[in-house]
Amino acid sequence: MGKVLSDTQVAGYRRDGIHFPVDAMSPDEAAALLARFEATEALHGGRLPPRINQKPHLLHPWIADLVRLPRILDAVEDLLGPDILCWSAQFFAKNAHDPSFVSWHQDGTYWGLSSPDVVTAWVALTPSVPENGCMQVVRGTHLRQVEHVDTFAETNLLSRGQEIRVDVRDEDKVPVILRPGQMSLHHVLIFHGSEANSADYRRIGFAIRYVPTHVRQVNGPRESATLVRGTDRYGWFDLEPAPEADMHPDAVARHAAIVDRQLKILYAGAAKPGKLGSTVAR
Repeated sequence: MGKVLSDTQVAGYRRDGIHFPVDAMSPDEAAALLARFEATEALHGGRLPPRINQKPHLLHPWIADLVRLPRILDAVEDLLGPDILCWSAQFFAKNAHDPSFVSWHQDGTYWGLSSPDVVTAWVALTPSVPENGCMQVVRGTHLRQVEHVDTFAETNLLSRGQEIRVDVRDEDKVPVILRPGQMSLHHVLIFHGSEANSADYRRIGFAIRYVPTHVRQVNGPRESATLVRGTDRYGWFDLEPAPEADMHPDAVARHAAIVDRQLKILYAGAAKPGKLGSTVAR
């Protein structure tokens, strides 16, 4: 029996590549974080710029606290063990009647990590339901890597508009329905995507990518990550400090350099620059 997940739930995750729902916080706590998120959007002109939304926990202390939330880490520890790095994180926000979508893809395709031993905690700050474009998955598809193609579609929330070369049948799609404060835990290789928001309210979630400390980057320059629990006995990543204050100049400078390094990996081999403003590595 783990700290949060039962042995049966852990076995289900290993089989299906996903487990949900998990209570990460109360609805009131989620509402407070939603207010912080919208205040942070206001600081940036009403919407987080794509680069700011890459590892925003390095720029805002309240987000740094969120990736370290004990309840989240307790559940992740049940899957990854006690030594955990936050490799990356970003918000996925769809406004009411927003045409933005996420194509069917596998997260690990362009990440360059040495192992698929990676868990994403997707934390809902608003209701996440089919009407507003909740995440959908195909259970059991995390056991193999498939070919992807870059589309660079304008309304695709993914940086390269990447999508799998596999037809996904409607009967295989499972909606990941969450209330505010709940999260899902999904494997780096599970097929997943989401439709546009047809509702009159926003859909906002925060995706946190966690790796055990034995995982390393094998496809580019040395990277950095945030040690959020346990001990790093491997030293594959430079360890990232928490930001001194919201958009502190030192934090902004560190973040810019870190994102530049990560984008060289994420856009390696791309035909053109993606939405985060990377220089394409050919």
